[in-house]
Amino acid sequence: MISCIAKKTFESQIPGAILVSQSNFPDLPVLQAFHREAIVNGLSNRKDVYLVRNDASTYLFVNVPENINVYQYKESLRRLGAAIANTCAKEKITTLQVTSSTHKEDLLMLAEGIMLASYVFEKYKSEKKNSSLKEVIIVSDEIRSHEVQELNLLVKAVYTARNLVNEPLSYLTATQLSEEIMQMGKEAGFRVEIYNKSKIQELKMGGLLAVNAGSPNPPTFTVMEYKPDNAVNARPYVLVGKGVVYDTGGLSLKPTENSMDYMKCDMAGAAAVACTIYAVAMNKLPIHVVGLVPATENRPDGNAIVPGDVITMHNGTTVEVLNTDAEGRLILGDALSYAQRYNPTLVIDIATLTGAAARAIGKEGSVYMSTAEDDTKKMLESTGMEVHERLVEFPLWQEYDEYIKSEIADIKNVGKAEAGAITAGMFLNHFISYPWIHIDIAGTAFLHTSDHYKTAGGTGVGVRLIYHFLKKISEKKS
Repeated sequence: MISCIAKKTFESQIPGAILVSQSNFPDLPVLQAFHREAIVNGLSNRKDVYLVRNDASTYLFVNVPENINVYQYKESLRRLGAAIANTCAKEKITTLQVTSSTHKEDLLMLAEGIMLASYVFEKYKSEKKNSSLKEVIIVSDEIRSHEVQELNLLVKAVYTARNLVNEPLSYLTATQLSEEIMQMGKEAGFRVEIYNKSKIQELKMGGLLAVNAGSPNPPTFTVMEYKPDNAVNARPYVLVGKGVVYDTGGLSLKPTENSMDYMKCDMAGAAAVACTIYAVAMNKLPIHVVGLVPATENRPDGNAIVPGDVITMHNGTTVEVLNTDAEGRLILGDALSYAQRYNPTLVIDIATLTGAAARAIGKEGSVYMSTAEDDTKKMLESTGMEVHERLVEFPLWQEYDEYIKSEIADIKNVGKAEAGAITAGMFLNHFISYPWIHIDIAGTAFLHTSDHYKTAGGTGVGVRLIYHFLKKISEKKS
């Protein structure tokens, strides 16, 4: 990945991206070589990024967005960063300095967009193009090195999440996913414990074992814990991520086209949880966090569960399985009931759970449901707006519980055709006894085409959202 550093001096011989507007032109000697009116006209008549060359170097002049709200402003800067990254790729620019006379946060968001848009996954390519851009230099008197370091580490965590989601099952089995998390723990300094199938059986995690029954590879249950000495919370925040490393739908087999063909992404929730804790630990946030990842494949082998089977979950709840493709809620139910042992302050689960959530709001945001206090939900929603990983709350009205009542078991794993995302949330609600937030990222975890700085494939959604949410909590309680 590319790196970001901070300097106080703009160097004319290095390619530069300069945020400008008619009312707020930065005072740089290099701009004396250009006519202000020509730059402004160029930006007015062309796209957001106006490329100019002189004998010494290449400059990208970038319009400062105006007359929009604060959330749109921040997102516009990240998207401008993506446009800059695309221009750098065309121009084969390897080092870029960025500067402006506006606020320092503008440059950090611009750099974030540049870095996220420069991600490539070429592990299996014979000819690797890579990103030409290797370094971004933020030129500002206000930027501090720790701010740049935090950005570097957070972007690295997003890159790691994207890598995990983009890996095929031929590499990323449940066992390998746990090993990848173990390596992150060793690097960042958080504890990782991997439970094998025997331990999972001992814990009576009937949901995870049932989904795994048709797989040739064993399941894992990975427990992460970051507990710094200066933690501001006595009771941990627990993150739970769905780790279905590949989902065929089981015997309720998915169609291949536009469905099963990209189901390697069904562990994006697990990637988000692991990489959020990685970012928290690397940046040494003073907050006690636990992560839980149940992981398996969902396959239609001869031993696979069949529609109509009844299973017993970790907390003793019996479930009539009427659709083996509604498997994520089964493994999450086990993990959510396991989370009770931590007496958590709050539990957040994140999962590519339902096509219904994706159909409801598309790729523009994620659906969530919650039993947490309103202040907690407002903080999470505002964080989502700030990082442009927006959230829409769906209700958990008691009537929806009727949709998943079973004639022969406590509950069934699917409801009616209507309210599919909500009934999945109501199913999970049977396994919690603490403040809880469920985030369904089915529409945002994996893209078939790039969307500005969200590159095609795994997006790493959830990492920036939950990291900044936990950071706010740690700052509020400090």
